[in-house]
Amino acid sequence: MTALFWSGVGLVLVTTLLGGGGDPPDDAHGPHARPAVSAAPSAPASGDPAAGEPAAGASLPRADPTRLVIPRIDVDAPFTDLAINGKGQLDPPPAHNTNLVGWYAKGVSPGERGTAIIAGHVDTATSPAVFARLDELKKGDRFRVVREDGSRATFVVDHAESFDKDDFPDERVYADTPDAQVRLITCAGDYDHSVKDYTENLVVFARLV
Repeated sequence: MTALFWSGVGLVLVTTLLGGGGDPPDDAHGPHARPAVSAAPSAPASGDPAAGEPAAGASLPRADPTRLVIPRIDVDAPFTDLAINGKGQLDPPPAHNTNLVGWYAKGVSPGERGTAIIAGHVDTATSPAVFARLDELKKGDRFRVVREDGSRATFVVDHAESFDKDDFPDERVYADTPDAQVRLITCAGDYDHSVKDYTENLVVFARLV
């Protein structure tokens, strides 16, 4: 599962997704991060943004995301809000729904100025999930977020990297940005059955175009 923790002044992200064919993890394990959190309420890389989309470097007003569409890897998934539970953890998307992504609803919305966090399962104990092919995204690939105000935020991938959970670059991934950016996050690496957790996190860095 994907778990996000609220700690002090920042969002502490822990991404642990269920292992394909293995036992589901009992606890959350992963990197700790303290990104800035806003208090404000794929077409081919060579393609031009559709009419009405913002110019490069622009940002959009706040609006909840409703759907994530990544043509390159056949993702067309609805969003769910990720909220903090009684243990101070941000609940993950329901594990039984493999085609669902979550976003931290009290943070930056995708398209808004700053860094928005979108997390999804890579798989479950029985099947691949929404971000099973996230590692196929390359620099220049585009994806879009449909928003509840009717707008579409189109993002271009800058790069993707996998990080060991014991050496996760918190500031680099979660730090606030002066433009509108998104981080797509899932688990990667080997599945360690002894701790019921993956060894790495895959992060796709993207910006609004």
